[in-house]
Amino acid sequence: MHYILLEASLPISTDGLLRRNRRLARKRWGVALSHRALELLGSFSEDFRLSIALGDLVLLDKSWYVTHAGLLRLARRNRCYGIEVQPVKEFCDTSVPRYAFEATVYKSRTCGGFVGYGDADPSNVSPVVHGAEMRVAETRAVNRALRKAYAIGICSVEELGSSTEQRQSAAQSNNPVPSNRNYGGPKVRDRLCQIIRQHQLDATLVKAYATDFCGTKTLRKATREQVENFVEHLADWADKDRNALLCQLNSYFRTKEGAA
Repeated sequence: MHYILLEASLPISTDGLLRRNRRLARKRWGVALSHRALELLGSFSEDFRLSIALGDLVLLDKSWYVTHAGLLRLARRNRCYGIEVQPVKEFCDTSVPRYAFEATVYKSRTCGGFVGYGDADPSNVSPVVHGAEMRVAETRAVNRALRKAYAIGICSVEELGSSTEQRQSAAQSNNPVPSNRNYGGPKVRDRLCQIIRQHQLDATLVKAYATDFCGTKTLRKATREQVENFVEHLADWADKDRNALLCQLNSYFRTKEGAA
């Protein structure tokens, strides 16, 4: 049995979280927001401390979806003991390719475990991730197990089918921004550089943190929205508690040494 131990994250202030979530929600999806959507946002903010700025929640077709990153942060805040993930071999076929995984979340040492399953093949994933079906299936399994463990009643965006990419594009159509490439576009990149200079941060460590925050192998593979969320998160944290941010960045020092 293999476990991924999740360390507790730094304390996250809840002051004004709902207010900030509502402000960002109106900015990004104002036309699509309904009274019901705002009510649910209040519940997600207060009960689970999910943050739009951190990319924990997205609104697609007037419905809220939690993200893989948001679920992992929720698990860390609640000191999740670990996650066990293994393939369901009888449902895997590399020639298709089709994969299925079983994930079990252990909230504590004595927890019996919350089980979730995820599958992926070319018919139910976006063309953008064709060739990565195994990773998608694993992520979906982990998401379902985490949603069960922490009583998250909404679907995760990674569990959606092949139309996810089009739905995300439609959700952003009312708030156009520069091209995704080049770290989210010139304006986003310039703002990131400005934050680094203003708060005297190590650019290499910031880049390592950004890659981890976005959940991608390289920053260039991150989506436009992920980069924007990171920049907003970095600016907010640097303004409120630069010392805590420096502690977070210093945790990536070994990554920097390895790159050198």
